[in-house]
Amino acid sequence: MKIAEIFYSVQGEGALLGVPSVFVRTSGCNLRCVWCDTPYTSWNPEGREMPMEEILKEVRAFGAGHVVLTGGEPMILEQSIPLTNAFAEAGMHITIETAGTVFQPVVCDLMSISPKLANSTPHEREGGKWAVQHERLRYRPEVLRQLIRCYDYQLKFVVSSERDLDEIHAIVKDVSADRSKVQLMPEGTNAKTIQERGRWLAEVAKREHYRLTPRLHVDLWGDERGR
Repeated sequence: MKIAEIFYSVQGEGALLGVPSVFVRTSGCNLRCVWCDTPYTSWNPEGREMPMEEILKEVRAFGAGHVVLTGGEPMILEQSIPLTNAFAEAGMHITIETAGTVFQPVVCDLMSISPKLANSTPHEREGGKWAVQHERLRYRPEVLRQLIRCYDYQLKFVVSSERDLDEIHAIVKDVSADRSKVQLMPEGTNAKTIQERGRWLAEVAKREHYRLTPRLHVDLWGDERGR
């Protein structure tokens, strides 16, 4: 299984904000978000092949009770199934961070789904060569419905402007998501941008009965890798 990095930090977003967790970041993604904050797992995937036993050994060495399988896109990898079974056998709480475009029968305590909006499509980056594929794959409502049925979940949306809100409302309605499980995240890679966008997003959350999630890791470390 190709792994970009394994590190110990605190959860920076969503329902488990602030919980000490081991992050296992897989390399490889079926999407190419224009603002991707981990291009080393998508645009320029890097990492090394690691056997499951080695991954589990590194994760357990931190002594944490929570593990986050993230990417890239871990759900495109069939190895995620036995790996999450191994995490469960080790007694760990498992979060999977996914864009919700692929279903795998993984073991998971919290499916953290971040559907990609139109603001993610790379129309100009690298001459737009990824735009058609990305646009075709980024929203798979049938997969989202299956994930929502099978797992405890949260829906996290990266919001860059008020133009994104109509699309978010449409997705929430389309997949029959519980509004209390919808998390709005301001897009940005530095604390100043997050704060500015977070202020108006707070008003949206109040009005629409969504939840606003800060991005604690950005506040603390910016876009520093492995944090």
